[in-house]
Amino acid sequence: MPDDVPQWRLPSGITLGLWQYAHADHIAYRYDDYFAQNSLFEFDEAVLSRHLSRPGLLVDLGCGTGRLLVPFARRGFRGLAVDLSMPMLDVVGQKAREESLAIDRLRANLTELGCLRDAVADYAICMFSTLGMVRGRQNRLRVLGHARRILKPGGKFALHVHNRWYNLFDPQGRAWLARNLFGSLVRRDQEPGDKFFDYRGIPNMFLHVFTRRELKTDLLAAGFRIVEFIALDTQRRHALRRPWLFGRLRANGWIVVCVPD
Repeated sequence: MPDDVPQWRLPSGITLGLWQYAHADHIAYRYDDYFAQNSLFEFDEAVLSRHLSRPGLLVDLGCGTGRLLVPFARRGFRGLAVDLSMPMLDVVGQKAREESLAIDRLRANLTELGCLRDAVADYAICMFSTLGMVRGRQNRLRVLGHARRILKPGGKFALHVHNRWYNLFDPQGRAWLARNLFGSLVRRDQEPGDKFFDYRGIPNMFLHVFTRRELKTDLLAAGFRIVEFIALDTQRRHALRRPWLFGRLRANGWIVVCVPD
């Protein structure tokens, strides 16, 4: 594993933890088994199915092992799997070959997608907190800008993020919120919502967690108009009941569907 890469050599928006994650074979090759009993993907697929109504080119930004791209390719969609992880893309390729699915693959940093033409995609998705794995607001805006740029007029973009204020309901979460607030005041390289944690043997994984206002502001700044904003329940398997009742705090996260403005 390339764990000795100096920070200055990392691609834009990529932390060392994410770089190690992207190069870890065990993450990719055990990914489907790790989530085999998890029903998260079922709700995501149901939401997307309402909006991705007709087959077209679907670009999956941060595709992982194709957990959403493959089901839509089975329905006749053409797919473009984009990920920083070559092992993840290898798994996608194997699935596509086994079922003769129309999925192309692209290894790329999501902040650097100039290789994709303008207005090439009918749909784009960035699910499973992938946007939050990008460090730095300006880098996340670049990702959103590319998503906006590659969409055809009338195309749709869907993404998922986690809610920062959901940490209020957990003692450790409240402690993290306090540390994060203080750190963001005294450190230039830390933003409100930046988290570091160990994940499946990878130390110092990074995830930015959003407020509802922050997410909406960034989407509008990137040139999107929001058409559906779904607050998620505790387990992220259903829409939050009574989202009008402190939903900005109670939501585990959000799935947002938008179109180019």
